[in-house]
Amino acid sequence: MPDAIDPLIRDLSDRDREVRRAAEDGLVALGARSVDRLLPYVRDTRRESPRFGAESVLKRLGGQALPRLREIRRHGPGHLRGKALETLVDLGGAEALDEADRRAVERLVGIKLLDEGRVELPLDAGRWLAFPADRFDDAVSALGLHDLRPATAVTGVEAATRADDSLEFEDSRGEKQKAYRVFITPEFDNWRGDPPTGKWRLVWGNAFVDECDGFSLADRLSERCGEAHFYVIDPYHSGSVWYVARNGRRVRSYGTYDYPEFRGKPLPFEISYIEDAANGIDEEYAEGVSDAGIAADHLSVEPGPMPIEDTHGHGWLATTHPDAPNARFKGALPI
Repeated sequence: MPDAIDPLIRDLSDRDREVRRAAEDGLVALGARSVDRLLPYVRDTRRESPRFGAESVLKRLGGQALPRLREIRRHGPGHLRGKALETLVDLGGAEALDEADRRAVERLVGIKLLDEGRVELPLDAGRWLAFPADRFDDAVSALGLHDLRPATAVTGVEAATRADDSLEFEDSRGEKQKAYRVFITPEFDNWRGDPPTGKWRLVWGNAFVDECDGFSLADRLSERCGEAHFYVIDPYHSGSVWYVARNGRRVRSYGTYDYPEFRGKPLPFEISYIEDAANGIDEEYAEGVSDAGIAADHLSVEPGPMPIEDTHGHGWLATTHPDAPNARFKGALPI
């Protein structure tokens, strides 16, 4: 059978799309027998590697490949064990792992959390929520979160902003539901406020924020936590949004494409910017601060590299439905 597989593997890198497609079809037809030959190319970054074709075949094989992947995890060959673990999670989520592998992953996460070092959060683009760190339990309740798992920032950001962060499924009653994956960051100090605004946690989850409406989520958070913020940085559309809610109601907001752009009375941190604009300095701030990053820096926390001395505890990965735990979301995540 290797004689039949090798030419198909080579054709996965062919310049002709039809040849590549035929090779994929041929390998899928061979079923789990092709798994061992495909695994070396998973996450392979070498030039001319058939990585994408190999990963596509494994994805199409889906459940057919799982038994062989588990067998490799337990019995080898050793050089394929790591790739087998990644592929198991890619195809079936963490629930595709056996108990030994699940425990091993949990131990690795625990070790990484002990020495996480500097936390970095996306700064150039994104949307996120913020709430006072001491209202963690209230925030979890307000957002309806379940299956909270300790997670590094690298894992959390990947899970909530780049990997599949939503899941459609049937609940225990057979009804169609949609769940989201959400990352709550460690606690961060903010010393910029006057007075300093204390410790904050941020909430990341692109699909969650987009489809459940970040403004409504901020209102809901503020009802339980006293105050909450929603921020958007969108360089593609040259857009910026910041929104402050207290006790369930907006008190101040800015949106590049809103009309009017500003709503509510200027907040204390904006006064100096408005005064500078009146004196001919940074005239774009004549009505208030329009930059979401600047607003976040004053009000809660601006993302980016976070100082180690201002970072406390660890982050949490959670989902929004009790019938959809983290283990059901597919895709291997960095730790």
